[in-house]
Amino acid sequence: MQSLRTATGMAGLFLSFLASPLAAQIDYRNLDDDRPVVTEDAYPVERYAFELLAPYRFEAEPGGDELHLTVPELAYGLVRNTQLGLKLPLAGVDEGVGTGTDWGLSGLRVFGLYNFNTEGRSLPALSVRADVDFPVGSLAGEGTRFAIKAIATRSWGSMRAHLNASWGFGSDDEPGVAEPLHRWAASLAVDRTLFRSSILLVGEVAVSQSVEGAPTAVNGSLGGRWQWTPTLVLDAGISRRLSDTGPDIALTIGLSHAFALRGLMPRGSR
Repeated sequence: MQSLRTATGMAGLFLSFLASPLAAQIDYRNLDDDRPVVTEDAYPVERYAFELLAPYRFEAEPGGDELHLTVPELAYGLVRNTQLGLKLPLAGVDEGVGTGTDWGLSGLRVFGLYNFNTEGRSLPALSVRADVDFPVGSLAGEGTRFAIKAIATRSWGSMRAHLNASWGFGSDDEPGVAEPLHRWAASLAVDRTLFRSSILLVGEVAVSQSVEGAPTAVNGSLGGRWQWTPTLVLDAGISRRLSDTGPDIALTIGLSHAFALRGLMPRGSR
């Protein structure tokens, strides 16, 4: 419970900052997967730009187990409408029996996202994403897994709706402790932008099945993103299971930094 109170305090401290105004930017509107909800939007990182993400997540599991998770992520806008990325999940498992927290890598993931349709009057923004999860580390589980995800985003003024649907392939042996690629997953999220204070608020319902034959997990989540500076975005979220499967409660807080390296940019784009 001490870990839960600490995580709650961190999330509360962040959310108290959301009242501070900031000149309008745009990066806070970009929903990354798990930042602060599972659903992501259909828009990639800008061409030739990098985005470095540093999140922390706490999950209180049924029976008293606890999971601490940080997933450093680096994404790069390789060409227009396309990004590539790398995730390195580091997890800590506390089984609540006085043995301490067992830390270790929970896989190595590479991914790519391509936005093949920009939102117009008749069609939403549409993207496809592919992930490969390698069993690297003591908490990574067994076998390599793959996933493909379809993403749609539709806007109505300051409101947007996002639909994600993914399908996983590969080994059904023991999955990794942190952020495993599910056998299938779907989520629906709605967000609202508060332009004058550079804040985005989002709500979500997500369903998933970890491996074939496993029970279906249903979760509800709320979160916010705040543009702290022109290149730094803070986010925080809370999630609760709506079924018998999944964490009793999960809290997340994170920081993302957008930047570019001039040496990697073509001369005509500088």
